[in-house]
Amino acid sequence: MESELDYWGAKALLDWQVELGATEAMLDAPIDRYGLQDQKPKPARASDAPPPPVRPKKIDPIAEATKAARAADALPSLRAAMEAFEHCDLKRGARNLVFADGQAGARVMIIGEAPGRDEDLEGKPFVGRAGQLLDKMLTAIDLSRDKNVYITNVLPWRPPQNRDPLPAEIAMLVPFVERHVALAQPDVLVLMGNISCQAVLGKRGITRLRGTWAEAWGKPVLPMFHPAYLLRQAPAKRQAWADLLELRARLNSLN
Repeated sequence: MESELDYWGAKALLDWQVELGATEAMLDAPIDRYGLQDQKPKPARASDAPPPPVRPKKIDPIAEATKAARAADALPSLRAAMEAFEHCDLKRGARNLVFADGQAGARVMIIGEAPGRDEDLEGKPFVGRAGQLLDKMLTAIDLSRDKNVYITNVLPWRPPQNRDPLPAEIAMLVPFVERHVALAQPDVLVLMGNISCQAVLGKRGITRLRGTWAEAWGKPVLPMFHPAYLLRQAPAKRQAWADLLELRARLNSLN
């Protein structure tokens, strides 16, 4: 009698579930859903977490330039190091690397600012109108890039539209300039223009600095007006002539 009641009770429960829509069995054994509430998910282990994204290493262009410059043991290898330097955006817009002109090992080394259009096309410093004036200035005191003068620039690549170099551009190329001086071994340095003074002396104000000897990188340094400035300001040629005579006197005293 009791088993019969169990049968009819179970059948009534099954009919009720069918009316609710439970018409198919999904598992072989029932699952107590209420009991699952007490089972909390296990916390994820650190090893299960995805690795953090790899961030690209930030490059210090000044450090890279310093490393490359110091590795150069001669002027050709320094030029090669500058040609391989990829951290200055000016390189992408320039036609040529403007490395140097004149006689390596000369007593006088002139450091200009940056190449212009003519220099960018020819790959040599001071070949335009300013270069022609520079040659005349040097000839007046018995100097010449063909005999006893070596010429370079702070920047080896032309800035777009001949704009002034940015401080960051100057800073990343100074290590190459310093190494250039060390390898060329001049007796004196001539800095032409504000950019050159900023790079070598850390100072600007060429009208105040010109004609006064300073020292940098173990060399006597004479700031002068840039020939391009003299083309625009003819009265300043009088001061430039005085500076040339000062340079000639210093060279004579070093003989």
